[in-house]
Amino acid sequence: MRVPLSWLREYVDLPAGETGRDVAAKLVDAGLEVETVEQLGGGLKGPLVVGQVLTIEELEGFRKPIRFCTVDVGSANGTGEPQEIVCGARNFAVGDKVVVVLPGAVLPGDFAIASRKTYGRTSHGMICSGDELGMGDDGTHGIIVLPHEHEVGTDAIELLQLVDEVLDIDITPDRGYCMSMRGVAREAATAYGLPLRDPALLDVPQPNSYGYPVKVDDPAGCDRFTARTVTGLDPDARSPIWLTRRLQKAGMRPISLAVDITNYVMLELGQPLHAYDRSSIDGTIGVRRAEQGEKFTTLDGVKRTLDAEDLVITDNSGPIGLAGVMGGANTEIADSVTDPETGQVTGTTDVVIEAAHFDSVSISRTARRLKLSSEASKRFERGVDPQAAAAAAQRTVDLLVLLAGGTAEAGVTQIIAPGAPRTIAMSADHPDRVAGMEYGRETVVRRLQEIGCDVYGQDELVVTVPSWRPDLAEPNDLAEEVIRLEGYGNLPSTLPQVPSGRGLTARQQLHRRVGRALAGSGYVEALSYPFIGEGVFDQLQLPAHDVARQVVKLVNPISDEEPALRTTLLPGLLGALRRNDSRGSHDLALFETGSVFRAAARPGVAVRLPVDRRPTDEEIATLNAALPAQPRYAAVVLAGAREQAGWWGKGRPADWADAVQAARALAVEAGAELVVRQGQYGPWHPGRCAELVVTVDGVEQVIGHAGELHPRVVKAMGLPARTSAMELDLDRLAAAGGEALQAPRISSFPVATQDVALIVDTSVPASAVEAALRKGAGELLESLRLFDVFTGEQVGEGKKSLAYALRFRAADRTLTAEESTAARDAAVALAGERTGAVLRGA
Repeated sequence: MRVPLSWLREYVDLPAGETGRDVAAKLVDAGLEVETVEQLGGGLKGPLVVGQVLTIEELEGFRKPIRFCTVDVGSANGTGEPQEIVCGARNFAVGDKVVVVLPGAVLPGDFAIASRKTYGRTSHGMICSGDELGMGDDGTHGIIVLPHEHEVGTDAIELLQLVDEVLDIDITPDRGYCMSMRGVAREAATAYGLPLRDPALLDVPQPNSYGYPVKVDDPAGCDRFTARTVTGLDPDARSPIWLTRRLQKAGMRPISLAVDITNYVMLELGQPLHAYDRSSIDGTIGVRRAEQGEKFTTLDGVKRTLDAEDLVITDNSGPIGLAGVMGGANTEIADSVTDPETGQVTGTTDVVIEAAHFDSVSISRTARRLKLSSEASKRFERGVDPQAAAAAAQRTVDLLVLLAGGTAEAGVTQIIAPGAPRTIAMSADHPDRVAGMEYGRETVVRRLQEIGCDVYGQDELVVTVPSWRPDLAEPNDLAEEVIRLEGYGNLPSTLPQVPSGRGLTARQQLHRRVGRALAGSGYVEALSYPFIGEGVFDQLQLPAHDVARQVVKLVNPISDEEPALRTTLLPGLLGALRRNDSRGSHDLALFETGSVFRAAARPGVAVRLPVDRRPTDEEIATLNAALPAQPRYAAVVLAGAREQAGWWGKGRPADWADAVQAARALAVEAGAELVVRQGQYGPWHPGRCAELVVTVDGVEQVIGHAGELHPRVVKAMGLPARTSAMELDLDRLAAAGGEALQAPRISSFPVATQDVALIVDTSVPASAVEAALRKGAGELLESLRLFDVFTGEQVGEGKKSLAYALRFRAADRTLTAEESTAARDAAVALAGERTGAVLRGA
């Protein structure tokens, strides 16, 4: 909702020095969301005046039509002589009043005006269009042609109200009453503690039996319908400048006088209206549900197929309007047409004004199904004041009589379904208990009265809710009103008391340690949506029988292209890596921890939980049992440089070993022993894929993979060359590590280091050699590290040399050389027995 400050001041006497930002701050404190404060006419400087076109000379020989004009600007140019101006527009004629900007002026956008030679003539200024003055679209896309009553030389800045401030307010669904100047003015008046001049307080005649006939067949869909008739309108009447400017500032385009008035009243009072050409209506106006498949052409010229739930306005010929959404093309106000021979102007002279209240749910469903959102439907969806209909109709009639020379017929039709005001019972101290501070009964009553409630009672209050607040339905709603008007900033800040002995669970602590470890290793966390399309499994080259292809599909997905819940974190992470690489960030290391979803063999059926009481533990357990398994995974992806080049060195690219090392870092945080061995799975390169294995309850389990992605996967997903990735099951890794990390015991005795180089067949994995060395070395072994891999003529064809550093230490003594050598020899002997390894050089 765009709210011009000059218009707002008509209903509230705001302090003279208050700027738009000051008012915005007050409204924000009251709970409204003011997005921006737009400064209209910022930087605009005159002279900008009304001029009258005296002569027009068509200039020939140019690629587009050019006119040389003389314009009377009175004494505004200091000489009183006609102003010579070159102009390319053609929507004005000799004798028209136009807006002229003279040399020395500055237009919006810091556009300085000066005399200049163009098209062989000297132009002393400009004849202005609405766009050049920042006025917005007036429907002509050409020069502003003013009514003839404005005098030559009049200041056009003031006439066109070019300088103003406009508050752009994002109206939340529960504040539908603020989609009007009346509603925002009420909030401003309350915020400043000033009286409100309610524009809906009008003298409205009582309904009678000789108004235009109306029949409502569905009172649940339309509980109030007001119809008024105005005749004898001047079809040549145009909207005055003040009206069109207010519409433009509010973001609406002027169309014609009758339509402009209905839009103006809608903005003013919040009540959508519709004007029908009376000559096009056939008989009684009716309100009913549409017939299934019924056809109807709306004002935008689109023929639409209606549903049985749609509410329509009808006459004897069928639908003439889509209730609360858009009128029909068959009864729209006709544009005025001038006969070129007689000069007679024809058009709509008699109109029937509709001001009705429709069911918000019905209007919302119709607008969404037809994808036809309008200013009217936006207001009905959020709730319109039903008691404003009669006042809005009267305001429209008054403006048509005033501006179009019409005559209001005495007949007033008003159909009202039986109903009673809504009341809410509430303890006077309920807002105190909700807010955690004491307001007192007087404050509670005063604040509720300020929003339009009638309040009765002492300790127990009976609150009658105003008709314009359909969002107030229970005591907590009333408490929220008291709290927001007293100021959210005045609420006390109280830290919750944590019960002794509680805190993060072991699982939560592990997730935090994992995130810190990866962030400390240079990875950046990337959070992705948990939705995937099944086509990504083909890109990842997963076999047809792979368990990851068994997905849980959503009934109402956000996107039809991603209708399933993810079974792997890689698609989201790789998508983030691809987007960042395409935008110039080529050195990337990303990680994510999150849930994946495993479909059960037999999908569970969720029970419908009650809403009138707390579900029982059994009901909650049944609901949880129907949910898919949701293990937590961790994954990383890398591309580009892992270490940057510079004066300190050459740097190096990220490779499969970095992905493996990320898995090792997570194992350290979980306190688990991770075995890394050669593997082959889906998206990873067969020769550069590591299988990640842990032992849980004495059973080896493969919990993930790491390495370089297959070139075909890289190509299919548009990834950088040599992209690497790691993914593992974090829950199973935690199960392998136990509940708590055990700190290593620090020995005060020195370490004994022994290096060995073993020659094995190239097909023997280093992990197998390492396992044998670790087993053979016994309890004295403190650590084991592979520090070199060598292949070449020196070790023989089909062979490789693996060099290990073994560290031995005893907890109670200093080891002798004989003891460390014996442990080393035992390790080498077992490695030779299990893998065929021999000492290099032996």
